[in-house]
Amino acid sequence: MISSSPTAARRTEAAQTFAAALADVRQAVDRELAKWIAARRRVVADSAPGAAELVDEIARLVASGGKRLRPALVLFTYRACGGRAGGEAMRLALATELLHTYLLVHDDIMDHAPTRRALPTAHAELAERHRRRGWAGDAEDFGRSAAILVGDLAHTWAVELSRPGRATEGDARPVGRVFDAMCDEVIAGQYLEMVLPHVADATEDDLLRALRLKSGRYSVERPIELGALLAGADEAELAPLQRYGRAVGEAFQLQDDVLGTFGDADAVGKPVAGDLAEGKRTFLVFHALRLAPAEDAAWLRSALGRPDLATSEVARAREIVRRSGALAAVVTMIDQRLEEARRALGDSALGPEGRRLFLGFVDYLGERDR
Repeated sequence: MISSSPTAARRTEAAQTFAAALADVRQAVDRELAKWIAARRRVVADSAPGAAELVDEIARLVASGGKRLRPALVLFTYRACGGRAGGEAMRLALATELLHTYLLVHDDIMDHAPTRRALPTAHAELAERHRRRGWAGDAEDFGRSAAILVGDLAHTWAVELSRPGRATEGDARPVGRVFDAMCDEVIAGQYLEMVLPHVADATEDDLLRALRLKSGRYSVERPIELGALLAGADEAELAPLQRYGRAVGEAFQLQDDVLGTFGDADAVGKPVAGDLAEGKRTFLVFHALRLAPAEDAAWLRSALGRPDLATSEVARAREIVRRSGALAAVVTMIDQRLEEARRALGDSALGPEGRRLFLGFVDYLGERDR
């Protein structure tokens, strides 16, 4: 998806190295997540047996897939900054994944999404369970309400795991402050995303603020910061990693926006063109409304937020975005941020192995298609 360069072959190798490291970490994270959830299920089952299915739903969602990017970034940065005792780092890594689970559950409710990772979303699954049991009342309302509780439970666990269980190499207080900030930021960003479609004069800065808060920081920048702080990194070590994380985080979310409109549903794991149907003001839409001819811009504006968009209308919207130059503009934004990430790494104090891994992440993103 990203424009190629003379070093594409080398970067492909670097991306493969990062992907292999990510796969290894995913296995370790999945094992520890399964242990944590099983232990919590026993606690819930002892005190409130009927509520154990909330835990089972979290287990189903976690097992349905996911790259485990956020926990991997915590662990990679922790090690790259000299961290050695892995127990606390793994707890913090699990916290970021369970925070992600909580946010996905609530996000799917707000988006009225029926599937994620090609499986029913939490509210859809719980509504269907209500119907199968023949319970009285509105199944859809039950599904949404129960899914909110599933998300709340995942968030509770995330906060618990983010607090050190024993002594760490560094001061635990900055880690707690950053995790708390990450929770606040992503909720604020979600709200801004909901409000922006109703702001007629929204600016590029408004969109960038929402993008950073809703995804960029919690997907990349904050996990990197958490890993570095847990390892005891000082301000001089932290500053270039923050620049790197900010740039990569924005690139990551911009790519998500492109995939949400132009991606393959099987690869992405959820229906594409959902952003159009929900009326989200992504940078693709922002640039298309600004760059397209008046007739095309008016039609696109009228189509945004319509959940009943026909296949032909989705195709027309995509063509307007592409023909207007909006897609090219967003790809340029992604490339600029990936290049800024490379420059930030050049200023970092990371050793060769850490630098190689984080450069591999940049290249991995440059080749990302899901």
